[in-house]
Amino acid sequence: MSINLQNNIEEINEELLKSNIAEFQRPSRARSIWQLINTLIPYAALWVLAYFAFQYSFWLILPFTLLASGFLVRIFIIFHDCGHQSFFRSRKANNFWGAITGLLTLTPYYFWTANHARHHDTSGNLDKRGFGDVWTMTVDEYMKAPLSTRLKYRLYRNPFIMFLLGPLLIVLVTNRLTKTAENSKERNSVYLNNISILLMAVSLSFLMGFKAYIIIQALVLLVGLIGGVWLFYVQHQFEGVYWAREGEWDFIAASLMGGSFYKLPKILNWFSGSIGYHHVHHLMTGIPNYNLAKCHEEIPAIGAIKPTGIRTSLKSLSYRLWDEGQAKLVSFRKARQAYKASKQWQNSQGLTEG
Repeated sequence: MSINLQNNIEEINEELLKSNIAEFQRPSRARSIWQLINTLIPYAALWVLAYFAFQYSFWLILPFTLLASGFLVRIFIIFHDCGHQSFFRSRKANNFWGAITGLLTLTPYYFWTANHARHHDTSGNLDKRGFGDVWTMTVDEYMKAPLSTRLKYRLYRNPFIMFLLGPLLIVLVTNRLTKTAENSKERNSVYLNNISILLMAVSLSFLMGFKAYIIIQALVLLVGLIGGVWLFYVQHQFEGVYWAREGEWDFIAASLMGGSFYKLPKILNWFSGSIGYHHVHHLMTGIPNYNLAKCHEEIPAIGAIKPTGIRTSLKSLSYRLWDEGQAKLVSFRKARQAYKASKQWQNSQGLTEG
């Protein structure tokens, strides 16, 4: 970090209060409508092109499905903004388009929105983990856990599970069930989403043929899920990320240090709806995606955040556990070394039990 946030929380808070953040939180109806147009229409067109290409060869559909998966990520960002009531000023408009984009992304709107809100309320809090976040154990917890838990955690953290099987399980199973729904509104959104998906699948299978539909849908969904999950992962698993216990947890620090500034090339930033400015989003969820970059650039306390580049973000694949002593994410190997050194030091000082 180019500024020590933890030592300057009060100063940063004063700067934020003096900044006109409210102006960034005002959705523009014209910009939101234009974003719907330049996202949904190309997405539909790519499906049509993929269908006609499929009549000649399976391989011809790959460029169209790959590009469509990028638009699917962008559709999810619109869905995400609607859930935060930041895409339109009208609640009805947000909820309507949230349900539509939820159908396209196979995600129940109210069910997902409620879980995501809990993620924002607890992000970076070690005592409130488990709400829409990446499962993260501390070194001490992992070392003391039974073998079955450690094996389960290692499987969860395996890239193949994390970025492929896990997302498929969430979309195809978790999002289809109401087990974790807290109220009827959330449960009904799951039922409505399931019925809508079924109707969409039947209708498109009738128009395109079941084989064409299922292949195109599977490819678009798979690549989109991998990209989307990677974005979420790297936004909270990066060098310098913030975690703290309840008594020391601070919202501003958790927002600006617990969410990454993932600096992407312009084209990737466009497809991902500027979600790389995740520190800004966590600080103020009412900012629509098209205002995130501007807010970052115009408020010094936010703009001072050190970016994470694509090459640097690849290091996050080795981050597995939170080391409370060093206040950083570490690999399994370094965790074992640190834990062993800690136990040896405690033994030398006569601090171990018994």
